[in-house]
Amino acid sequence: MNIRLLIFCLFLLTAKVYAQQDSAKATLTLAALYNSNINYYGQVTAEKYPYALFNATLRFPNGLYFTGGGYKLLSFGSGISETDLGIGFDHDFNEKLTAGLAYTHSFFPSNSPLLQASNSNNINASSAYTWPWFKTGLSIDFAFGKQRDVFLSFENSKEIELGTIFNGKSSISITPAIEITAGTTRFYESYIIEKSKRQNANGHGKSASAPGISNGNTTEIVENTVNQFKLLAYNFKFPLNFSTGNFLAEASYQFSILGNKKEEEVKHQQSFFGLALYYQF
Repeated sequence: MNIRLLIFCLFLLTAKVYAQQDSAKATLTLAALYNSNINYYGQVTAEKYPYALFNATLRFPNGLYFTGGGYKLLSFGSGISETDLGIGFDHDFNEKLTAGLAYTHSFFPSNSPLLQASNSNNINASSAYTWPWFKTGLSIDFAFGKQRDVFLSFENSKEIELGTIFNGKSSISITPAIEITAGTTRFYESYIIEKSKRQNANGHGKSASAPGISNGNTTEIVENTVNQFKLLAYNFKFPLNFSTGNFLAEASYQFSILGNKKEEEVKHQQSFFGLALYYQF
């Protein structure tokens, strides 16, 4: 039995036990999201890929949850660009400290232009601690499939209530955050090879040059370049939230400074604009 099947079976076994305990109080959250460009742990491609995301999350009071969703790149292809299925568990140790563990499996079409297409599995461990003035989050991801990568994200955020409207039934808030992401970039090896295949198939010639490629051969990538654990990005996030009852709307802006720029056409400074809608049953 391979590792991803073993992990998924263990999660399903745990899920059955927990779900039977308190399934009547489960909540279902539906989400629809638009973003101006997709990124993978702070890394982007030379081509911009605005996308729409649809997601559903079934959560039980004990912390167990199931999630499923799909991405549609609005400027590439006619079908679904990525489908995700996941299972996880969150636990509150007290009012200040929380932790979680999750596993996600992703399905990609064979011609996917996404950076993460070589890593179809992801195991995430996260924790967060709420201080008097801000909240600190730490996340570790092990992504694997055709390649294997490790990512570490550290974030400080602060929720600021801007006020209430509609007789106090609705609220507006902003949660500015600073995030630092580091990791390996083995996934980029597969991305460059697949990009070259697509360009050659379309008659566009050789792919764009990138650090680590020698003698003009996209398959000859210096191993110590992609294996190094290095800084990937500084991210500055500014989400504006409007909530009323079970409904939440969010408009967000993210400014990123890339610490590991792979392609020559990719700018060190990147901006992302997003809109999201959530409804909980």
